[in-house]
Amino acid sequence: MADLKARLRDDLAAAIKSRETTRMAALRMALASITTEEVAGDEARELSDAEVRKVLTREVKKRREAAEAFEGAGRAEQAQAERDEAAVLTDYLPKQLADDELSALVAEAVAEVTEQLGEAPGQRQMGQVMKAANAKVAGRAEGGRVAAAVKARLQS
Repeated sequence: MADLKARLRDDLAAAIKSRETTRMAALRMALASITTEEVAGDEARELSDAEVRKVLTREVKKRREAAEAFEGAGRAEQAQAERDEAAVLTDYLPKQLADDELSALVAEAVAEVTEQLGEAPGQRQMGQVMKAANAKVAGRAEGGRVAAAVKARLQS
């Protein structure tokens, strides 16, 4: 079993014992999503820590989107509950990159693609730059932030 998944289960048990409802709800939903991912496809499989992090990242994104939707509908209490659950799950993810660190990694990715192509990449090569940048970022920044940084770098 992946270490991260085992940690989630242990923390869920602790949250149940201490009656932390927000933490308990967030961890239950995360573990349910992980289990769903494990049994999806033709054959059941055990997820690695990296795959568990991807599932957790997706769950955090869902919580943030739900919080925005609740906020827009004037349901501040439910929006706050979603934000609280997102905060619980964020504790299990790697620390997010600061903007300057992200810019530096994007610059390295652009340099790699420039070396491969023999010329500076333009908007048409954004996919290649994104692939290189995402490999360097490794889940430490949301895809939208990476795409925005790459786009800004290619336009300058």
